[in-house]
This record gives sequence, structure tokens and C-alpha cells, in this order.
Amino acid sequence: MNKALRILSLFLLICIAITSLISCNDSDEVKKTDYASQVKLDLNSGRLTQEVTVKQYVDGDTTHFYVPNSIRENGVLKARYLAINTPESTGAIEEWGKAASNFTRSKLESAVSIIIESDTNTWNADSTGERFLVWVWYKTADMTDYRNLNIEILQEGLAIASNSTQNSYGEICGKAIDQAKNLKLYVYSDEIDPDFFYDDPIPLTVLELACNIEAYEGCKVSFEGVVTKDDGGSIYVEAYSEETGMYHGVTCYKGYNLDGYGLNIISVGNKVKIVGTVQYYEAGDIYQISGLSYRRREPDNPNNLGLISTGHSAAFVPTTAETFYSTKTLTIFDEENEQIEKEFSYAQLALNTTISMDNLVVKSIYTTHNGGDSDGAMTITCEVDGKQIEVRTTVLKYANGTAVTADAFKGKTIDVKGIVDVYNGSYQIMVVSIDDITIH
Repeated sequence: MNKALRILSLFLLICIAITSLISCNDSDEVKKTDYASQVKLDLNSGRLTQEVTVKQYVDGDTTHFYVPNSIRENGVLKARYLAINTPESTGAIEEWGKAASNFTRSKLESAVSIIIESDTNTWNADSTGERFLVWVWYKTADMTDYRNLNIEILQEGLAIASNSTQNSYGEICGKAIDQAKNLKLYVYSDEIDPDFFYDDPIPLTVLELACNIEAYEGCKVSFEGVVTKDDGGSIYVEAYSEETGMYHGVTCYKGYNLDGYGLNIISVGNKVKIVGTVQYYEAGDIYQISGLSYRRREPDNPNNLGLISTGHSAAFVPTTAETFYSTKTLTIFDEENEQIEKEFSYAQLALNTTISMDNLVVKSIYTTHNGGDSDGAMTITCEVDGKQIEVRTTVLKYANGTAVTADAFKGKTIDVKGIVDVYNGSYQIMVVSIDDITIH
């Protein structure tokens, strides 16, 4: 009997030991170390630092900051975060891209102070030559020390490595990455990203997008139309609707993933099938289509761009100022998929389409001078038929390459061919070529 009790006791002790061991291992697996707090900002390290403020949030690993003119002549440094590569959420749309972008933005929006730090004693450009590789540190009102955002993004599993161990904080970066992998966080997980659209694209008309594009934010959609303009970064696509008797349009961001074949498909004058994701572009305060792609080895891929026909022209619908400011009531489907009557301004329905307007009397001209890429662009305030029309230009140049200045339009009457655009809630006509302005 005693022997049996000893055997039973030994068995119980072994079970307890095994249970404790498993518990310890489970505890180790779920334990999360805050590596971002293990590095400290050293303003005397010899590495360049600068306190900054945010000009524009781009995505999870890119932010544009205001800096002194001594650092960048135009006062803006386009920062590419060192050691990390977050999923895309602008030109291309990838799983967890929106989550990474939102995480970065939330941290910087909560900050009372932001400091960027180079990894050396100079500001180092990335491979594009336009962005600069930096560490980003932030401090909120309840923090005593600055916190390294790059490492925080890595430990959250919202980025993959990008030369992560070959820098001043390489050892900590490596530990943060390993932990995120072990915990299977975000990009290292098998979970479904709730902000990513996995289904086949939703077939729509341009009219449906023009009337209710915000309802499709984050969704992959497909539609057909004619490419009317290419401003270098985006294309404009329009299509005629028998239902409204109008043209309706969408702007599409080309991104960086299209090769020559894909770019040829979306050439001006082509009627195309566009497939992409509806995205709100904050800097332009508009919705656009992003993530355009063409996989040549997968010609039947439903996500591919498609060429329908060639030889088309922009409509440039002759429009009066009275029509531009008129309204139209349409029947649309609301978020509950129920039909409702909704009033739209003509300009809202014609957004991103081509129109022409004649006999605009130039009243004043504002030329952009902020040290950025848009220096030389103009806003021409005009009057026609007793109404005010704003004409916004890109940076215009004559055929010989010289810049077009305000002197060309002062005191003149002009005819314009442009694209209906919106800025700060006001509709205007955007002109992208001097050839689209006739001066009387």
C-alpha cells in the first residue's frame, strides 16, 4: 500500500512539473518586450537631429515633415523611415498597409514633439534621391523620454525588415523583428486583414462611382471609360451616361507598379477597363483609384487593366458658368442599398471630366511660391456672365521649355479646356497644358 502511494505521489509530482513547464513556456510565448523603450535619443551622439512638424502623412513608413530651409531649401523633408518596410497603402494596396499607415499617423498625431535623426552626421537620401532615411522619435504629453517609432512599428509586426540590423540600433531592431515573428503579429500572421479587399472587383459604372464613391472606400472596383488626361502621376477617366446626359469621371493614381505594357494600356485616348481600390487621398482631398496593375503572365487575371479600344478623344463639353453652378437631382442607392433622391451640383457630377468654357475675363492671379514642386502653378480668378470661376493651372511651360507666368494672362480674356477639380470644397477648372488656354 505504501509503495502504491509513493508511486502515485511521484506520478502526481511529475504531472505538476510538466504542467508548470508548459505554463512557463506558454507564458514565455505570450510575453511581449517593449524594445522601443530600450533605446534612448542621444542628442550628443554626432548623428544629425532636428525637431519637426508633420506636413503630410503618406503611409506607414513615409511622412513629409516641415524643416528649416537650411536643411531643405523648400522647407520640406520627405522622410523614409530607416530599418522598416511597411505594406503599401497608396500606389499599391497590400494587406495590413492601412493598419500600418493608421498606426504611424496615430502616434505622430498624439505627439507634442517629433524629432528626426539621421543614422550618420549627414542627411542621407534613399535610392529615389527625393526621400531621406531617418529615425523618427516622438513624445506625448505624458512621456518623459522620446520613443523610437521605427522600432515600435517593427515590434508591432507592421513592417518587414529593411537593412534593419545594419544601423545604429540594429541589435534592438533584430530583436523586435524576431519577437513579432514569434508572436505572429500582423504581417507575420495568418489572420485576415479586415481593411483589405480579398474578393474579385465590384463591377460599377463611372456614374455609380461619381455619385457615391465614398461608399466604396477600401473596395476593389472595376469600370470602363476613356483616358482623357495624364498629369504624370495620375490619369483621368471619363464616361458618358445616358441616364444623366452627362460625362462623369474618376481620377486614378498610376503608382509605381506598372511596366511599359501597363502604362501603354492607360495612354490618353484609349478606352480601358480600370481595376483598382477606392482610396481617399488626403493631400488632394479627393477619392481616387489606386493599385493599378497588369500581370502579363496572367492575361486572364480579373485584377488586370484592360484595353478596350483606341482613338478616342476627351469630350471637353462646352459649359457655361450658369450650368457649372446648377444642380441636378438623381436617384441613387444609399448605404442600406435603398433608393433615395439626392441633389448634386453639376460640378460635383462632372468632377474629373473634361469641359471647355469661353470668354473668361481675368480678374486676379495668384502664383504658388512655397518652395515645393508646385511653384509656378497659378490660380486665375475669372468672371463670366456675372459669375466667378477659378481656373487652376499646373506648372505650365511653352513648347521651348520656358515657364508660363502670370504676365501672359493679366488683363486678358481667355478660353479654357480643362478638368473639373475641387479644392477646399470649391469646384474649379484645372488646366494642365498651355495649349488648352486660348488668349484673346
